[in-house]
Amino acid sequence: MAEERLQKILAHAGIASRRKAEQYILDGRVTVNGRIVTELGSKADFERDHIKVDGKLLRAPKRLVYIALHKPNNCVTTMDDPEGRTTVMEYVRGVHERVYPVGRLDYHSEGLLLLTNDGEFANRITSAAHHVTKTYLVKANGHLSPEQEQEFRDGIPIHGRRTAPAGLKLIKEGANPWYEVRLVEGRQNQIRVMFKYFGRLVEKLKRVKIGFLELGPLPSGEFRHLTVAEVARFRKILKMD
Repeated sequence: MAEERLQKILAHAGIASRRKAEQYILDGRVTVNGRIVTELGSKADFERDHIKVDGKLLRAPKRLVYIALHKPNNCVTTMDDPEGRTTVMEYVRGVHERVYPVGRLDYHSEGLLLLTNDGEFANRITSAAHHVTKTYLVKANGHLSPEQEQEFRDGIPIHGRRTAPAGLKLIKEGANPWYEVRLVEGRQNQIRVMFKYFGRLVEKLKRVKIGFLELGPLPSGEFRHLTVAEVARFRKILKMD
């Protein structure tokens, strides 16, 4: 097997997403043949080299697992939390394989979240380059003007970089209206930051769709395994076959 970047190997092995794997390397938690590696450009051969994370030898997952979870409010989308808050991992107990979240939903957001041990799948789903649309229902504390709505769609500057074009549709009138928002990127707290840019606060946020996959009637705090057909459809969209 040819050498690959270490963070890609960790992701393929189901340790964490590629971004999180990079942090593991920077933190000195990864060794290759007994040597601590902290350079992100480092490469290794999964079949030939002894790669360890926190002292545990890396092995390929016995089977790939894809899970849809209805993330509840008031929990974090991480493997563990130094503040002791509830994590999404507590809702997938009973899954024998080590899975991790694909992307994130913030603490006060709920809805559809994917978890997997397929690193390449996770990387492609979260990459804006693959244009996988995520759909959200958002309750705001006031309306956006037509001009603001168009600016929202076209993109606004966040931390010096403009957001990608987005979908926005008013779906329920009222003093606290509901909007449908569609994004192809997922910066931290992006929707909340975008509404705040226009002086509006997000009161509720729920992700209801990732690509073609809908949250549907899955109860809050419950999960299900994706069907073979759903996985195959995602792999086709992500050009993984």
